[in-house]
Amino acid sequence: MSLKNLMVHLDQGERTAARLELAVWLAHRHQARLVGVFGQRGQPQQVGVVASWPSQDYVAARDASQAAFEKATAGLPRAEWRDINRGSDVEVLRHITDRARHADMVVLGQHDHRVTAHVPEDFAREVITGCGRPVLVVPYAGNFTEVGKRVLIAWNDSREAAHALNDALPLIEDCDEAMVLSFAARREDGDASCAEVARHLATHGIKAKTEVLLVQDFDIMDMLLNRITDRGADLLVMGAHGQIGFPYLSRGAGTRYILQHMTAPVLMSN
Repeated sequence: MSLKNLMVHLDQGERTAARLELAVWLAHRHQARLVGVFGQRGQPQQVGVVASWPSQDYVAARDASQAAFEKATAGLPRAEWRDINRGSDVEVLRHITDRARHADMVVLGQHDHRVTAHVPEDFAREVITGCGRPVLVVPYAGNFTEVGKRVLIAWNDSREAAHALNDALPLIEDCDEAMVLSFAARREDGDASCAEVARHLATHGIKAKTEVLLVQDFDIMDMLLNRITDRGADLLVMGAHGQIGFPYLSRGAGTRYILQHMTAPVLMSN
């Protein structure tokens, strides 16, 4: 299984270079087409009472993005840069989501609350839940030039988890270590579920270890984040938006929490 058509979101933020580097690595590895899509907030240029688009600031950012993309992708056989040419939050989200639907996988960045945002705060989650494609989200801190060697798979028997696991197979097929982590109210349920996932991965040549954490409190997502650190994982695979399987977690709460506090790249599918 391989990826043949990748998309990476571009803006003028400092972390754009990091996710572009990772997207280029993926394109090289899979011999895939890479489409860089530039889209960010922007205000029309006001001259007297007349507003025109695009503004000079947007044009400057757009041109710089195209130059950086062409330089980074010089060694790729198939690379295309595109501009959505829109500046409002609604239009940026709509156009990026629409473009994402035509890719095998999409690379986005985590929202960084410490700097001025060039896209809406909930941009990544909205694209994930709206595009119908797997999305790889890159943290706003840390260096991640490749992913998929040490993988942590969050499993809860949900439709979303199943989608994410299947979508992640091209990234993890050559992994050095895979861990299936199940949260369960009863150990026997978690053990049985993990065993089935491990058997499925084995058919793809992936040997996975399993672990069950018994849920006794409300800190499920913190427990998951701790395991990423404990195991030195370079990729978390999890379903997006769906319930974790316990009545005290509202729908989508886990997705939001991970996107806010992630410390390693996360592959999410809805």
